[in-house]
Amino acid sequence: MRTTAAASAYNRRLVGWLSLAQLVSWGSVFYGFSLLLEPVERDLGLTRAQTSLAFSLALMAEGLLAYPVGRWIDRGHERIVMTGGSLLIAGCLLLHSFVTGMAGFYAVWIGLGAGLSATLYTPVFAVVTRRFPHDFRRAIITLTFLGGLASTVFIPLTDALITHLGWRHALWVLAAFHLLLCAPLHAVVLRGAPRQAAASSHNAPPAPLGHYLRSAPFLLIGLFVMLMMGVTAALPAHMVSLLRDNGMSDFWVVAVPAAIGLIQVLGRLLLYFFERHFDLHLANRLIPCLVPLGLAALLAAPLAGGGHGTAALLLVMLFVALYGIGNGMLTIVKGTAVAQYVNREHVASLNGALGVPQAVARALAPLALGLLWRPGVGYTYGLWLLLVASMVAVLALLLAQRRALAGARA
Repeated sequence: MRTTAAASAYNRRLVGWLSLAQLVSWGSVFYGFSLLLEPVERDLGLTRAQTSLAFSLALMAEGLLAYPVGRWIDRGHERIVMTGGSLLIAGCLLLHSFVTGMAGFYAVWIGLGAGLSATLYTPVFAVVTRRFPHDFRRAIITLTFLGGLASTVFIPLTDALITHLGWRHALWVLAAFHLLLCAPLHAVVLRGAPRQAAASSHNAPPAPLGHYLRSAPFLLIGLFVMLMMGVTAALPAHMVSLLRDNGMSDFWVVAVPAAIGLIQVLGRLLLYFFERHFDLHLANRLIPCLVPLGLAALLAAPLAGGGHGTAALLLVMLFVALYGIGNGMLTIVKGTAVAQYVNREHVASLNGALGVPQAVARALAPLALGLLWRPGVGYTYGLWLLLVASMVAVLALLLAQRRALAGARA
C-alpha cells in the first residue's frame, strides 16, 4: 500500500491513461447506440420506440447502480470496480453481436448500463478525487477534455466499422477495445488505491455517510445537479426541430449542434489553462449562469425577426457560445461540487446517491420538452420551463456554496 504522500501526488500519466479509457467508454457505447439503431431495427424487426427503450433501460441501470458502485470505490475497491466494468462492457458488446430478438437486445443494454456505471465519469471522478485530494479538479478537467472528444473519434470510426464489417462484426471490434485496452489499463494503473483515511485531507475522522446525505449543502447540490441534468439532456434531442421552428436554414440546423460540441471542448480547454488565475468559488458561481443566459438569447431570437434576420441569427450564435461553453464547463462544476462543498471522504457514495435522480431527469426532460411543443408556438413554453429550471439550479448551488463555506469558517 502506498503512503499518503505518494497517493496524493498528482500523476499526469495515470490521469492520461484514465482519460483514454473515458474516450473509449463514452465513444463505443454511449455514442455508438445511435449508429446501431437503424441496422438493429432492420435485422430484428423492431420499431423506433422499441429500440429506443433499450438505451433508456441502460441509463436506468446506470443510475440504479451508481450508489453501490460509489460505496465500493469509497472502500478502496476502485481497481476491481473499473476493471470489472470494462470486462462487463466487453462481454455485453460481444453478446450484442449474437442477439436475435428484443429480449436479448434489452438484456445486453441493461448489462452495458451496469458496465457504464462502473466506468464513466462518476466513478472515475471519485477515483481521482480520492487519489489527488489537493488537485482533483485539474484531473477532472483533463478527463472531461478527452472524454468530450469521444463522439468526434468514435462516431466516424463506428460508422466505418458498420459500413465495412456489418453491425455484428463491428461490435466485435468495439468489444476488443474494452477487453484489450480498457480492462488491462484499469487493472494496471489503479493498483495501490489509497485507504479511505489516506484520501482525507483532515485529521479528524469523517462523520458517517448518513450525516452528509441529510445535510443542506448535499440536498441543494442534488437539486442543482438534477435540474441542470434535465436542461442539458432535453435540448440535444430536440435541437434540430427547435432550430427549424425558428426558421433556420438547413445549413445552420446542422452547423449549430456541431458547433456546440466543439465549443464545449473549447470551454474545458480554457478552464484547464486559466482557472488558476481566478477564484475557484467565483468560477463555480459564474459558470452555471452561462446556461440560462444562453437560453434567454435563444428565446429572444424569434422576437428579432426569426431565422431569416441577421439579429436573430446573432442571438442564436450567442446561444451557441454561451450554452456550449457553459455546458462544457458545467460538467466540471457538477463533478467537483460534492467534494468541494460536502465531503471528500465519501465523495463516491455521495455522487452515487445522485445517480437515480440524474437518470430520471435525463429520461424525462426530453419527453417533457416534446409534450410542451405546440403548433404555431413551437418550443417556447418548453424553453421557458428550461430557463426557470436552470435559474433555480444556479440559486441552489449558490445557497449550497454559502452554507458550506459558512460552516467551514465557523
